[in-house]
Amino acid sequence: MIEKLLIFSLVFILCTICFISYSYEEKQNLLPKSLQLVGTQVPQQQGLNGQGVKIGIIDTGIDFDHPDLYGYGPSGRVVGGYDYVNTDEKPIDVNGHGTEISGIIGANGNFSGIAPKSQLFSYKVSSTGEAVSSEYIIQAIARTIEDKMNVINISLGVNRTNDELESAVDEAVKKGITVVVAAGNNGPDDKSIGSPGRDFNVITVGASYNNITSSLASTLQVGNKQYDALPMLGVSALKNAIEGKMVYGGYGRVKDLQGINVKDSILLEQRGSNTAGEKVFFSEKEKNAADMGAKGLVIYNNQSGVFFGELVGSNSTKDYRPTIPVISISKNDGLELKSMLANNTVGRLNIFYHPDFVAPFSSRGPVSPFYIKPDLVAPGVYVNTTTIGGGYNLTSGTSIAAPHVTGAVAILLQKYPNLDPSSIVSIIDTTTDPVTDAYGKIFPINVAGSGRLNITRASSADLIISPHSLVFNISYENSNDTSTLHLHSISNTLIPKLKVQFSSSEPRLVFNYTTSNNTINVQITDKTQNIGNYEGFITIDDSKTVYRIPVLVHVTKGTIKETQNGSQIDFTVDHPDKWSYAKISLMKAGSQDVKTIGITPQDTKAITIYSTGEYWIQADIKIGNKTDHAYKILTINHVTENYPDIEEIFHIPIKQVVIIFSIMITAVVVVLVKRR
Repeated sequence: MIEKLLIFSLVFILCTICFISYSYEEKQNLLPKSLQLVGTQVPQQQGLNGQGVKIGIIDTGIDFDHPDLYGYGPSGRVVGGYDYVNTDEKPIDVNGHGTEISGIIGANGNFSGIAPKSQLFSYKVSSTGEAVSSEYIIQAIARTIEDKMNVINISLGVNRTNDELESAVDEAVKKGITVVVAAGNNGPDDKSIGSPGRDFNVITVGASYNNITSSLASTLQVGNKQYDALPMLGVSALKNAIEGKMVYGGYGRVKDLQGINVKDSILLEQRGSNTAGEKVFFSEKEKNAADMGAKGLVIYNNQSGVFFGELVGSNSTKDYRPTIPVISISKNDGLELKSMLANNTVGRLNIFYHPDFVAPFSSRGPVSPFYIKPDLVAPGVYVNTTTIGGGYNLTSGTSIAAPHVTGAVAILLQKYPNLDPSSIVSIIDTTTDPVTDAYGKIFPINVAGSGRLNITRASSADLIISPHSLVFNISYENSNDTSTLHLHSISNTLIPKLKVQFSSSEPRLVFNYTTSNNTINVQITDKTQNIGNYEGFITIDDSKTVYRIPVLVHVTKGTIKETQNGSQIDFTVDHPDKWSYAKISLMKAGSQDVKTIGITPQDTKAITIYSTGEYWIQADIKIGNKTDHAYKILTINHVTENYPDIEEIFHIPIKQVVIIFSIMITAVVVVLVKRR
């Protein structure tokens, strides 16, 4: 049985593909759906089509025999590139994945991509889209720097941390290239974004639903309790919500339902079977429930977390069609509901159209306590695009969401060629549309980032807001934290009077701000000492555009204290509980440069730094058998003793440098002794 929206068996690669065949006429009707949803029409009417922008697509190649992507070389639609798999100059696609990505970005024919006049470059790093070599991706990134790309699309990656891969994308960004990557298809689990999507400097894109009738969400409400639920693939939207007494139906087999009055009920059943080797498919559970007169069916997982099931698929009979609504919920919610059924529990179930909903398979953050991933979401479910052999098909995955953003970047770079990557990500991220769950609540930022891509708003925006997201660190000792938003007008006009507001999942957070000299100074206060992580949005309205800045607030017991002494930062930790040891980690913001020390309550220890800038500090505090955390963001404006940074020079940790030099010195001594 399928647990997620499609079959995504990922080993090294985050993003794979799913092909669903439709007739050509049906595809024609769906061609513009995702592009319309993200607002491509207005900028294209204004002549913004990616003209002059060089886009590097690191993927499975491109079918440059496709009529919408025709030709390879200076006069072709695909201007250049390289095939790292076959080590030749013509990266032809034999899989389809790269051609799908390219169609969304820049097809120019029967199907028109977001940036049809851009220059496409193809860097083939895989023939199958699976088991992708990170080394090939790294080599391809280096080649895009040589070829002077303006933007790179990477819809392939690894489902783990890879520092070398992240260093490669960091280097591209340093060279002025905007890097767009797919978040991955390992959702709905948290902390499921791998490299390079977890990198601070790239634009990481998750997948939302598309503007088609099969974009469905569901709700399940019992009394005042709302449950997270997913509609199974194959069900249809309901005209009206259904209500009924909830009845437990075991595993949904005929023998489980015999002797139970399930007529007009909403059945609650467990996924799978309690008999070894027996498979009870979702379609079988649905048919048995419908035959017994049930109104609807709720299936809870047999393992942790929620899942997405498929009613109509390889395991259903040829003529099978579901006749009652079927939704899935988590194991914990299912067990909770099961315990309530003796009290004549009544449930209310609904399934409805909802395009701005995050796909269950889309990988989630967090990846760090100091920044937000994914950055945003874009359509990634049943998106129609080009494929090999001159055809078209509907495809799903965060792989398919990312090129929507890449096309948007090309439009911005055509309009403003001198914008750097940080300005581009600011415009893209702060002009998104809100994305809500089935109950109308804004999705958490670790699920949807700032929201869903809106190219119309991004291309008409005039403000660059830096940073494009904020993190506040509050503790028992420090009940507030401050940060500054810097505003820059792209048109170099006077910034008008702004309307600034704050909304949060924690109403007890107090928001204050002041404005001066194109800056907004923000303060968040919490005096309740309610430990946890909270989030919200600052909205800035300049009367033409509403900008949305995601906010993350950490409220911790412990407090990190620091004192700068020249090039050294001395650290201590305060905590209301008795603690024995703390590990302090200091990271240069946006890098893989991490230094650590260990301290005890009696200690004051130092870390040496060599450059100014922003630093992220995390304390892991040992209290008995538990570990508590505290965070701080530190800005260093001067370093009086500016020694050379060995790690930056050699691009390897200082411990490894010491080991290498020790080996070299030992070798020299041995040689001298032998000569004597």
